[in-house]
Amino acid sequence: MTRHGKKYQEAIKLLDKTKAYSPQEAIELAKKMAHAGFDETVELHLRMGLDPRNANQQVRGVTLLPHGLGKEVRVLVFAQGEAVRLAEAAGADFAGGDELVKKIEGGWLDFDTAIATPDMMSKVGKLGKILGKKGLMPNPKSGTVVAANDLAKAIEDARKGRLEFRLDRTAIIHVPLGKVSFNDDKLIDNLTAVVEAVVKAKPSGSKGQYVRTASLTTTIGAGIKLDLKPTLSLSSA
Repeated sequence: MTRHGKKYQEAIKLLDKTKAYSPQEAIELAKKMAHAGFDETVELHLRMGLDPRNANQQVRGVTLLPHGLGKEVRVLVFAQGEAVRLAEAAGADFAGGDELVKKIEGGWLDFDTAIATPDMMSKVGKLGKILGKKGLMPNPKSGTVVAANDLAKAIEDARKGRLEFRLDRTAIIHVPLGKVSFNDDKLIDNLTAVVEAVVKAKPSGSKGQYVRTASLTTTIGAGIKLDLKPTLSLSSA
């Protein structure tokens, strides 16, 4: 059994484990319960009514968080020829071809998102086992495999707060929403963007209740149960 410190024990007293909180209440409580000596990340966890083994019940998508994640995003672009120049001009932190592939094969992973041009995917494919485990593998469905002329927008989106989400093996979607230091409205806006994207990404094979439970937490905080009705009703409209 995990033993928690005094600060955690004090923070947990604020939580009513029998209650399902509205999004606004949950965010306010999560911030009050945050007790680490650093700016914790606020996280959303959705338990889905899906079977991850069924190809028709997979959920994967991308959304732009209106207020980002509160951290600098290091962007790597796999490209060659003129596309390298375009990527560098658009602000990529790293851009190149074979040399970056070899560097990553050697264990280097000091970047937060990876983008690739289509002509590089035959080489990038060799990195599947390395990048896939870290959620860094470029993929056309997530908007990270783009033509050279679209690199500027893809890099800009990554900087702004482009967030990829997907169903894991335990039928849960885990996503960050921002930092505890964000004001409540910014966290609500980011939460709304994620909820809308997940609802829109509902697969054709989904049967029964799509989202079974939702909870909010911080990096080292306790889970706060969200009331599903107001949570799934969030809209930016």
